[in-house]
Amino acid sequence: MCGERIVSVTPARFPIFVYGTLRPGEVNHDLFLRGRIRSEEPGRLTGALLYDGPGYPYAVEEAGGVVMGELVTPRADAYAELLAVLDELEEYRPGDPRNLYERVAREVIRTADGTSVPAPSVAARLRTGGKPIEGGDWLLR
Repeated sequence: MCGERIVSVTPARFPIFVYGTLRPGEVNHDLFLRGRIRSEEPGRLTGALLYDGPGYPYAVEEAGGVVMGELVTPRADAYAELLAVLDELEEYRPGDPRNLYERVAREVIRTADGTSVPAPSVAARLRTGGKPIEGGDWLLR
C-alpha cells in the first residue's frame, strides 16, 4: 500500500493525481503506470497536507496546505485496468469502512500554466503518529 493516488468514484475519466511512490522515479511508477498512461505533468493540490506514513505518504484535507505531485492521464483503453490495479495496490474496496482512502473530486493546479484541472482527491484516516512532510513534496522529504 502506498497511499498516493487520487481517483474518481464517478464514471467520469479524470486525470489521477499522484504524490508519492507513483511519481516518476519512485518505486511504483514503472510497476503500475508504464504503458497505461498517455501523459503526466507536474501539479499541486491545495487544501491538503502531506504526511509521511510507513513507506508511503498520505494526503489529508487541511486548509492552507499544498501537496506537490503529478497529474497522470491514463490511456483511454487502459483507464479501467489502471484503476483496478491501483485499487489493489492501495487495498481500496468501494464502500469498505476500513479503507484508508476516500475518492472525492478536487481541483488540481497545473504547475506549468496555473490552470485548474478537475481531478479526484483523497482525504483519509491517517495512522497515528503521522508526520507532516514539510513543503508537501514527497520527493524532497
